[in-house]
Amino acid sequence: MTIYKTDEGQQAVQEYYQTFINDWPVAFEQLKLTTRFGETHLLTCGDKALPPLLLIHGAMANATAWFLDVEEWSKHFRIYAVDIIGEPGLSAQARLPMNTDAYTLWLDDVMQEAGLSDAAVVGESLGGWLALDYASRRPEKITKLALLAPGGVGPQRKFLLKALPLMLLGKWGKRKVREMIFGPEEKNPSPTILRFREFFALITQHVTPRMEKLPILSDEALQNISAPVLAIVAGKDVLLDAKSTQSRLENNVADIKVIFKPEARHLIRDRAAILEFLTMKSSG
Repeated sequence: MTIYKTDEGQQAVQEYYQTFINDWPVAFEQLKLTTRFGETHLLTCGDKALPPLLLIHGAMANATAWFLDVEEWSKHFRIYAVDIIGEPGLSAQARLPMNTDAYTLWLDDVMQEAGLSDAAVVGESLGGWLALDYASRRPEKITKLALLAPGGVGPQRKFLLKALPLMLLGKWGKRKVREMIFGPEEKNPSPTILRFREFFALITQHVTPRMEKLPILSDEALQNISAPVLAIVAGKDVLLDAKSTQSRLENNVADIKVIFKPEARHLIRDRAAILEFLTMKSSG
């Protein structure tokens, strides 16, 4: 099984990934973990004595998604930024059935191999779905849960129907698709933002995206989550129904705070509330 359209495309994406993380803003280690579904790549940084924080990125991405966050977050936590299997990182290319407990078993192995009995978790988009699904099945393993535009709660929008015709219109169309997801492009972007753009373009060129819809978590599953949860949802999210996500989380999760950002896109750039939430002492 391969997620790449060509061997050359796989090499190009993985080489770009390695050059990206060679400039990781803090000292880090690369780990290769053994799981029942294949090798899993993990970046870890921060003092080993600090509490653990597991970071789970979204679809068509990898651990570089946290490049702008880890310098500050690693002052407070030992960071474990995982490459989801079946996504364009350095983990195995297996895409597991999403309507089963397969991803839970994979995360069980990741936690065990990393030496974690429990952890705080930040999940974005697909990673938000993985984090919620895991927290519903293994509530004792999650100490806090922070979510950025999490999937699997509200309905998915039919974005591909809009995006595919635009993708056929060359650079202009591809830029329009990027802006629909990420917001208008800055006129004078930083070198890091330019690097993100280049990497995303490379990934979309060479990687076959997931086509199946995320399973919607049941009310019962959400009610099984016992950790404090922060969710940030985006009013201009073209991929997910943010209002429905907010409503279902507030109605079913016992300890929940939802921040609705009316002008934000699917990629939520303002993440200050996450560190504040993660470092806040529990009232109980």
